[in-house]
Amino acid sequence: MITTRYRWLAWSTFIGMFLVLLAGALVTKTGSGRGCGDDWPLCNGKFIPAYTVESLIEYSHRMVTGIVGILVLLTFLYTWRYLREHTEAIVYAGGTLLFTVVQALMGAAAVLWPQQPAVMALHFGISLLAVASSMLLVVWIRRLERMGDSGHSTFLPKSMYFMSWGIWVFCYVVVYLGAYIRHLEVEAGCMGWPLCNGQLIPYLGGASGIVFLHRVAAAVLFLLIAGFYFFVRRRETNGEPSMLRKAAMYAIIFVVAQIFSGGLLNETIHNEDVYLFASLLHNVLATALFSILTDIAIRSWKHRIR
Repeated sequence: MITTRYRWLAWSTFIGMFLVLLAGALVTKTGSGRGCGDDWPLCNGKFIPAYTVESLIEYSHRMVTGIVGILVLLTFLYTWRYLREHTEAIVYAGGTLLFTVVQALMGAAAVLWPQQPAVMALHFGISLLAVASSMLLVVWIRRLERMGDSGHSTFLPKSMYFMSWGIWVFCYVVVYLGAYIRHLEVEAGCMGWPLCNGQLIPYLGGASGIVFLHRVAAAVLFLLIAGFYFFVRRRETNGEPSMLRKAAMYAIIFVVAQIFSGGLLNETIHNEDVYLFASLLHNVLATALFSILTDIAIRSWKHRIR
């Protein structure tokens, strides 16, 4: 039985995980990762560090992560104690706990030992998985209460299952590449948008090549999601309604918004304050898009034709 307390706990965990991800992005964009020196969990050898902007941002990130970590643990324990018969709830709550622990350990490792940009970018990827897992639990609660998930009696073709999971994996790669660019600090490799350094196809080596690859991958992701949406619509016109139409439509909206937010990033790269806002917006849209694609992939797996 879903109680009000459990509903609030799940929602608090989801919102908290979202805030943790944004706080981590803020640490990266402001260069505050070394704000607490080489100490963890203390900050510069103190429980309450001396005031500097960098230490305040980094320490606040740690505090938020700690508080949310407690919520994640409570959500999992409640799910295990009272909803153990619901496998989905256990998987989602357990996944949130697992990815939260992994990202916390990776954050500690990044403080204690220097990390390569490729490893640092993976930290954001793990955060994405944690947010998506917490979102799936909230969505599961909502559908269970409504008892109106129309997909219960609808079976989806295997082609839709393979398409949705392929798009999900590709989206993860695109987001990881963006995080890698951020940690590599080569955002200025392509100046101008949509052209790169005034060229349709720029020099493909060095920074410009990496940033251009990310842009091309984002465009391909849009085409894949658009193709998936029209595939879903075509099945509807054949008299076989699909539960995924609305989610696919939201995915198109968010991938388009994500692409344009990337353009905003490029246009504001020399305005520090606006660029910070644009960067956080870019992260929010990426997280929302990935979460929607995760839900689509999970539902296509649950209701696939066996």
